[in-house]
Amino acid sequence: MSEDFNMSMRKFLKQVGVTSQQAIEEAMRKAKDTTGKSFEVKMVLTVDGINLEHVVTGKIEGA
Repeated sequence: MSEDFNMSMRKFLKQVGVTSQQAIEEAMRKAKDTTGKSFEVKMVLTVDGINLEHVVTGKIEGA
């Protein structure tokens, strides 16, 4: 893969990570009584043009 491809992919993934964390933190602040609770999470990545759907699941502990 080219260096331009790698740089654009890293930039996109950094944006995904930062904005996703901000969205989750904001939702957790707005939610009531999340202390000690566990939340199932799912991230779905799709790429138009190459028929890609990648799903990542996990848990986030409430704060």
